[in-house]
Amino acid sequence: MIGDPWFPIGLELPTGAKAGSIHYTGRDWQVIGTDQGSRVLVSRPSLAARWVADNLIDETAFSIATFGAETFLCLFSPRESALAPTGDCRSPNTQADAQAFAQSLGLTRAIVPSARLGDGIFVETHSRILPDYSAENNDPDELVLGKWLTGGLPIDAGDTVALARVVTWLDRRAIREIVAAASIPLREEVGPTNQSRVAAQARDEHAVRGADLPLDHSGRFLLPGRADLETFFNDHVIDIVQNSDRYRALGIDTPPAIILNGPPGCGKTFAVERLVEFLGWPSFDVDASSIASPYIHDTSRKISETFDAAIGATPSVIVIDEMEAFVGDRSGEGGSHSHRLEELAEFLRRIPQATKAGVLVVGMTNRLDLIDPAILRRGRFDHVIEVGFASATEIQSMLEHLAGKLPKSLDVDLGHLARALEGRPLSDVSFVLREGARLAARAGRPQLSQADLFAALESASPRGQSENRRIGF
Repeated sequence: MIGDPWFPIGLELPTGAKAGSIHYTGRDWQVIGTDQGSRVLVSRPSLAARWVADNLIDETAFSIATFGAETFLCLFSPRESALAPTGDCRSPNTQADAQAFAQSLGLTRAIVPSARLGDGIFVETHSRILPDYSAENNDPDELVLGKWLTGGLPIDAGDTVALARVVTWLDRRAIREIVAAASIPLREEVGPTNQSRVAAQARDEHAVRGADLPLDHSGRFLLPGRADLETFFNDHVIDIVQNSDRYRALGIDTPPAIILNGPPGCGKTFAVERLVEFLGWPSFDVDASSIASPYIHDTSRKISETFDAAIGATPSVIVIDEMEAFVGDRSGEGGSHSHRLEELAEFLRRIPQATKAGVLVVGMTNRLDLIDPAILRRGRFDHVIEVGFASATEIQSMLEHLAGKLPKSLDVDLGHLARALEGRPLSDVSFVLREGARLAARAGRPQLSQADLFAALESASPRGQSENRRIGF
């Protein structure tokens, strides 16, 4: 309901624009127009202070306006940017508009996990939905997004099939991209394989172990301890996904296929798992346990089925582990290995097809020299990234992330521990923290000490050596 405006029409605002009529109002906020066609979110200081305290917006973003004895804080929005309550469900005009709302929803939810956003205020210029804090609307995020996209219909946005029947101006792939931007789980739509379900279960297990992915307020993907790989993924994958319209206008529809090459234990799998978690896309694995078969033609059939399932679930990810086992160099193969050539041919055909359809293909190997040159040509895999063992600085960054919330005694020196772990697999890093915590708990100590960590380090065999531990007979 529109109430009485706090500013008279014609009052000069801090930007020089003059106040116009009121568009929306809440208990402690109003949205008004200006004579320049822009809009202004006017807030009482108490409400703006809560937004600042919750890290939703920086206090420097506000301008101060006064009328009579009252002081107000103002956020200015240009004519082309949306500024409206989420309850004002007017279906967006373009995919970019829908993506902007969804991304704002996802970024806001990452900052304030429990706030009610059903009666929030969408501020597109700051990619935020600012809570009213007095709202009575208990709609979950799935309904908030569904109503915004459909013009008010109570459709769960996670049900992309139902959503696509109403939002006919968007194709299914665009809808999935929009829903993913809001960090809303997609309901499984394909059933040729149960790999996406297994991948989801694996992601849940990572979350239970406390390996959940950090996210900064800009929506940037973070990979503690691997700054170069983090930058590459943000530049070549995340930015393309989050700004798809901008890239599509220049002829780039999807992220390119990528190979991570490096020794066992260098963190390739860890990095890919975190990327998949961040994207929230269905993941399909190509590895010896899921694909390899002793029967001629059977492996090729499974490869084809996996690619078909991934294409049917786009946007999605295909992860090819130990890819040298499937796409080895043809030059050493004889006639008795014709079925291996058949498997290679299947990959040569399906990788560019999947990439074009919206599947992110990521391969991992520690024997790049064994892979057929045709696979490595640009157009199939555009980037081959060398991943070495983490440096002491990178390991310290990872330790600081993993041990950030653990109670620690004052003698804990993570830099010293990082130097001792340099040159070892990243799995040793998490093992030392877990084992150190176990030793402290077993001894009845409430904090993790340096002695616990180095005792755990001694029990972890160096790379390439056996533990020489025998249990049983």
